[in-house]
Amino acid sequence: MSEDADRPIRAGRRTVRIQRPGKVLFPGRGGAPEYTKGDLADYYHSIAPHLLPHLRGRPLMLERHPDGIDGPRFMQKNTPEHYPEWITRAVVAKEGGTVTHVVCDDTATLLFLADQACVTPHRWLSRTDRAAGPDHPDRLVFDLDPPDDDFAPVRAAAAVLRTLLDELALPAAPMTTGSRGLHLVVPLDGRQDFDEVRRFAHEVAELAAARHPDRLTTAVRKEDRGDRLYLDVQRNAYAQTAVAPYAVRARPGAPVAVPVAWPQLEDPGLHARRWTIADALEQARTDPWAELPARGRGLGPARRRLAELRD
Repeated sequence: MSEDADRPIRAGRRTVRIQRPGKVLFPGRGGAPEYTKGDLADYYHSIAPHLLPHLRGRPLMLERHPDGIDGPRFMQKNTPEHYPEWITRAVVAKEGGTVTHVVCDDTATLLFLADQACVTPHRWLSRTDRAAGPDHPDRLVFDLDPPDDDFAPVRAAAAVLRTLLDELALPAAPMTTGSRGLHLVVPLDGRQDFDEVRRFAHEVAELAAARHPDRLTTAVRKEDRGDRLYLDVQRNAYAQTAVAPYAVRARPGAPVAVPVAWPQLEDPGLHARRWTIADALEQARTDPWAELPARGRGLGPARRRLAELRD
């Protein structure tokens, strides 16, 4: 069989054909291995049981690289008309109209997106399949963005935020981004809207930076940060997205955004691109977020406690 011949993959009741599975999406260079579209599809097929719970019901922005990661990048919001009818859509409001996003509810959809050279699915922090609707997030994300590739300040910042969130009785879980930094994910009950959640996240970040002004900052302008680590809360806004757990990133070697357990952050060898499509499934099988409560918390008690801490 030619490397360009379509390859069918069975996913539940459906069969998805991967076109040109031998097409190189991740060129091998600098010691990084080469990976093809077929490799990407195989990874998403195997990781689906761990990834889909983080995607279901959520509008997606699709990061597509039809000519590989060295070619043009397309950030796709609208769902093309030629996409199969069995793929779930979500129509959400935007300024002056609506957008019809893809929602990935099953493995077949995940494979179809891989066939479309969607390297990275970026998810909304809210869901369209819940009563609260897309205006009310059930996730809050702190994006720990280092000024360079040094991961040690990221680990230190995560520890600071964890201590503060513990004081607020808000469980949080860390995730390497597969790029440079770390996300801390806080499950919410979806009662507050995006404006309330972002305001709260900003106040938490400001308090963390005030406690460690030499190491942390909330300054949006890069020239105002110096060598301090930026606590980014801008993703906590309507229509903003965050990389999904276990999503592949468009970088050499096909690194993956991977949930980690808190003790793993103490490993000095840990970095944002620690896992790739070659070994992310092994980490997923350890269930690193097992201690995270299944039900999200409300922000009412946390806001009152935060006000006390800021006084």
